[in-house]
Amino acid sequence: MTPIPLTSVPNLRDVGGYRTRDGAKVRTGVYFRSTDLSRVADTDMPLLDGLGIRTVYDLRTADERDAAPDKLPDGARAVALDVLADKGIRSIPAQMLQVIADPMIAERELGGGRAIDYFEGSYRDFVVMPSAVSSYRELFGGLASNGNTPALVHCTTGKDRTGWATAALLLLLGVGEDDVFHDYLLTNELLLPSFAGVFEKFVDAGGDPALLEPVLGVREQYLEVSLATMREKYGTVERYFSDGLGLDTGVQTLLRERMIAD
Repeated sequence: MTPIPLTSVPNLRDVGGYRTRDGAKVRTGVYFRSTDLSRVADTDMPLLDGLGIRTVYDLRTADERDAAPDKLPDGARAVALDVLADKGIRSIPAQMLQVIADPMIAERELGGGRAIDYFEGSYRDFVVMPSAVSSYRELFGGLASNGNTPALVHCTTGKDRTGWATAALLLLLGVGEDDVFHDYLLTNELLLPSFAGVFEKFVDAGGDPALLEPVLGVREQYLEVSLATMREKYGTVERYFSDGLGLDTGVQTLLRERMIAD
């Protein structure tokens, strides 16, 4: 795992470098994850261009994409995959920045443990909701196909929809759960500092910062919900890919060949 220091794109990193259980290593320079690319500074664009990204998989809703269009790196094409399309207006992950702008709305929507309930529900949906299934099927099928990598995968903050995508992929590649959780929780180190101003404004407006922490960061229990749902429904990550996403062992083998170095 290598963080890439673009101040205008927090939470950008190459997920390569993790060891698999059989001693191989996830390739670097193939799969990147980040926040959205709507605010890429001109001074940061050369470094982003230098990653050689061919495909940007955008997991945001149509409204999110319209409100904050990506600035694509040179030579990249965009693939829009609305993971939460079937969730509609109850999607806090898709609307969190609007919700947290007003302490009264935040308290109404997120107080009393509702934020954690929302996110646990969303992480369950990532595994079983039809729009999520079709989006992740296209994402992983694309990653296995020729000409689509290096690829960058993102949502708005690069932590939830992107977090599950990355966790599922690393598990399929044979990376141990400790490292999968390590990569997932790195978001708290790489993303939360960029929200310092959001926390400050929220407090100044009379909001309780404890409301924001489960919304702007990630928690182990969120990813654990996805994993538990996957195991309850499919048993293993391989069967999640085959039975859940419709990506057979041939596609899984291609993914491993593309993503793993001997």
